[in-house]
Amino acid sequence: MKTHFSPRNNPRVIIIQKLYGKIFNDEETISFPKHRFKKFIKDVVLGSIERSELIKDELDTKLGEEFSFKNLDKVFQIILTAATYEFLYKPNISINIIIKEYLNSSNFFLENSQTKYLNALLDNVGKKLRSKDA
Repeated sequence: MKTHFSPRNNPRVIIIQKLYGKIFNDEETISFPKHRFKKFIKDVVLGSIERSELIKDELDTKLGEEFSFKNLDKVFQIILTAATYEFLYKPNISINIIIKEYLNSSNFFLENSQTKYLNALLDNVGKKLRSKDA
């Protein structure tokens, strides 16, 4: 899947970069430069960090015993965490939009085969979290 946009301007790419940076430099304060989606980016990044344990618990519950969050690649963990935050706390954004945006963004970080696996995970999590039984 080829993307036709600049990664610098994509809010989800920036979210992934900020969360990745936080994993490896926990002490540094996260800065949010001027961007037309600055409020959204800041909300998802800080919300994902603040609610990371709750999000991990939700992922473990929704994906079952065969799924191990801690064994996933760091980029997978970051994308799943941010997308799950959006599934839970951004009900005005549809599941399909969230999945599409993170898949497009993942092309800058993952191989094509990994993107297919990520698609399956995001689809599974999104549907389970947004279902009426959730």
